[in-house]
Amino acid sequence: MLSAEAVAALSALAHPGRLEVFRRLVAAGPQGLAAGEIARTTGSLPNTLSSNLSILTAAGLTQSRREGRSIVYSADFGAMRGLLAYLMEDCCGGRPEICADVSPACRVELAP
Repeated sequence: MLSAEAVAALSALAHPGRLEVFRRLVAAGPQGLAAGEIARTTGSLPNTLSSNLSILTAAGLTQSRREGRSIVYSADFGAMRGLLAYLMEDCCGGRPEICADVSPACRVELAP
């Protein structure tokens, strides 16, 4: 991941509403959530949610697909792993054991 990509991703996540949406999408897994379900569970207004999803998508953190009349959003787990790897790339001055307790939280099992 390039520095500019990391800055864009971190900037997108540096907002309480967008962070909440992204965390819900991560929890939902690869199948994602319909926009209406995201709005209901977060209490977001449609125009606010649309803006937040657009920013997350532009930063490469989410993706969308149409399913019938719904738009389903999901976290881009590859981008999330890339951001985490970028942040931990030079972890602790060559002493990876300092970051060892963080790695289990970074494991996301994806369906084949």
